[in-house]
Amino acid sequence: MDFKYLYTFKTIVEEGSFIKAAAKLNYTQSTITFQMGQMEQELSTKLFEKIGRRMMLTKAGKQLVPYVNDVLTSVNKMRYFENDLAECQGDLQIGIAETQLCYKMPPILKEFHQQAPNARLFLRSMNCYDIRDELINGTLDIGVFYENVSGYGSNLITIPMGTFPIILVASPETKKRFPDFITPDQQIPISFIINEPNSIFRQLFERYIREKSILLDHTIELWSIPTIKNLVKSSVGISFLPKFSVQEELDRGELVEIPTDLSNVQVTAVCGYHKNKWISPLMQAFIDLCTAK
Repeated sequence: MDFKYLYTFKTIVEEGSFIKAAAKLNYTQSTITFQMGQMEQELSTKLFEKIGRRMMLTKAGKQLVPYVNDVLTSVNKMRYFENDLAECQGDLQIGIAETQLCYKMPPILKEFHQQAPNARLFLRSMNCYDIRDELINGTLDIGVFYENVSGYGSNLITIPMGTFPIILVASPETKKRFPDFITPDQQIPISFIINEPNSIFRQLFERYIREKSILLDHTIELWSIPTIKNLVKSSVGISFLPKFSVQEELDRGELVEIPTDLSNVQVTAVCGYHKNKWISPLMQAFIDLCTAK
């Protein structure tokens, strides 16, 4: 339904007649009559009836008034939101998990900059546990992290951004040498290359090899996911990462997946903020972009 029909209907109700509404809206009376006829046709009900010389609201017309007011109020809020966003020069403190920042956030950040060019984003690549803690204590406005960290109870509002499989990856050469990470009670002389101990991926894989009693050579700790991938491609070791972060290398054959009993393990990325945080138009815009399907 055309919004202008709703505005016309509201104006008729406020002005008390078709003639006065036409004058206020700078329409001809025939235009007013046509629009209301279209509206009645779309709603399959009579909204006005002629009593004497006046057009009066029917019972259905009276019942429609609050619905029309609600719709037009929401439309006005959207317009105010757009104006606030265009004029907004505020700051946002945002913590983002490394893999999300590298491989999922660039198009979102580009779109946000186009929507709110005067806003300033202070982005930090952070561990998910640190993001959780800083959201709870109010240091961050928004966090993009993996909900697997848990431990935040009802303190945070989180909105899912997607669920992603994690896979064990190696170079083709490494896989030929060490293809079996399923049989228990093995000692495999290869390095595990991953980021710091609080990494969700590291914790999942280390729990798995403990349960399997699989011993690896040693662990190489690095913060940069691209650096980790480069070392794995060079056959220095193996890594356990979200599939989306290595998809290009898999497609080119530079990395391959090694089967494990963790083939169904996934992580869910969320956009989160403190439950008591006031959601500004700027903040809402960023959340909406992150969580758009």
